[in-house]
Order: sequence, then C-alpha cells, then structure tokens
Amino acid sequence: MWRYGRPALVLLLAGLAVGVPLWLVLVTSAKPQGEAVRPNLDPPRHWQPAENYADAVSQGEMFRGFVNSLLVVVPSVALVLILGAGAAWVFARRSSRLVSAAYALTISGLLLPPAVITIVMELRQLGLAGTRPGMIAVYTGMYLSTSVFFMTGFIRAIPTELEEAARLDGAGPLRIFLRIILPLLRPVIATATIMVMLYAWSDIFYAFFVLGGGDGATLPINLYQVASAQLYLNNWHLIFAYVVVMSLPMVAVFLVAQRKIVSGITSGAVK
Repeated sequence: MWRYGRPALVLLLAGLAVGVPLWLVLVTSAKPQGEAVRPNLDPPRHWQPAENYADAVSQGEMFRGFVNSLLVVVPSVALVLILGAGAAWVFARRSSRLVSAAYALTISGLLLPPAVITIVMELRQLGLAGTRPGMIAVYTGMYLSTSVFFMTGFIRAIPTELEEAARLDGAGPLRIFLRIILPLLRPVIATATIMVMLYAWSDIFYAFFVLGGGDGATLPINLYQVASAQLYLNNWHLIFAYVVVMSLPMVAVFLVAQRKIVSGITSGAVK
C-alpha cells in the first residue's frame, strides 16, 4: 500500500501547499470589505468579485503599471535571449582556458546574489537610476547566467558537422548562428523566455531600489505604493483582487508553454 500511497501523499501535500494560499486569495478577492478585514478560508457570504476587481483596476492604476511592466520585461527578455545565445555558442564551441574561465564567471551569477547597494550606486554614476533602461540592464545582468547555462548545455549536444557543412557552403559565422543554431535553440529559448518573464514580472525588491516609483512604476511597485499610502488600509479584498489581476498574464503564459519549459530544462541541463 505504501507503494501506491506515497505518490498520493506527495500529491496531497503539494495540493495543500499550492491550493490553500490560492483559495485564500481567490475567496478574499470576492468578499465585501467587512468580511475581508481578517482574511480566512471561509467562502464569502456575499459575492462581489466584479466590483472588487473593477475598483482594484481603477484605483490601483493597473493599466499604467501594466504598460510599464511590459516596457521593462520585454526588452529584458530580448537582451537575455540574444546575448545568452551568442555567448553560449562561443562557450560551447571553444575549449581554451580563457573561455572556460569566462564561462565559470558567467554562470557564477546562478549562485551569487546581486549586491543591491552597489547596483544602485553604479546606476546613479551612469545616470540610469530611476529609469527603465537602468531596470532593463539590471534584469539582463541578473538572468543572463541562467540563459547561458541552459543554452550552453543544449548547444554542446548539437553535432558540429552541421556547422562544418555550412562553412563548406560558404556561410559565415553570423549566418551559421542565425540559420542553424537559433532554430535548434527553440525549446531552450522558450524556457528562458518564460522563466525571465515570470521572475521580472513579479519582482518588487530590485524594482523598488532601481525605479523607486513615479510614472515608471511597474505593477508590483504600484501595488506596494497604493497599499503603503493607506489607500487599501484593511481593504484586503482589493489587495487580493489586484494580485489576481496582476498574475493573470503570467498564469496564461505558463499554462500555454508549460511543456516547452520542461523540455527546455531537460534539454539544456541533461544533454
């Protein structure tokens, strides 16, 4: 019985770990203010999700925050993919000590956390503090190590004969990279895209120190500002409604591309 009960127990624990917080957020976002003063797992006696979500969107300025998040996340993802693919190709095909040292230094970002104070001071020296380009540079530097790690492992499994045949046909390095390497990297590119989007979309720690707020505030920063300004004081139904709406784009992306995430991680780490 333990053979069959062990998987069921694991699934039950995982369901509780994910389902209980999710249920708390969903039911609280549908409650009136009086019922949501103290969040609990009880279903609402009076359902008013439409009103709560409408108030969260309008009062929390979610449209502006959504646009700001897109203007930061999309360029960051593009830079991580372009720079990561190019660097991974070099690391996978070169075997000198200098390249090995550069690869070790690059993937060390997976283990070493960024120094926030140093980052903010450097951005101030460069005049990028409180700007979207500064935030894009921070996200690119933070997540480039992950992209390089997965892509390098995948490229090493690609037969070099494909590139040699292209060179015999007169193709240069740029053409080989664009016509052969990038198309084969689609599973890992999809994985890196989704991972970076998930992390950057919900980030509040680094965005708080780099952007600070104002007109360029992203969705997490905007939620923090309106909550700390006592606009949502004891209004947990609006806070949770804001969280649900903010999470919907990333949930949709994850559900659509979850198979590519698994295949990309397996290809990049195992091959």
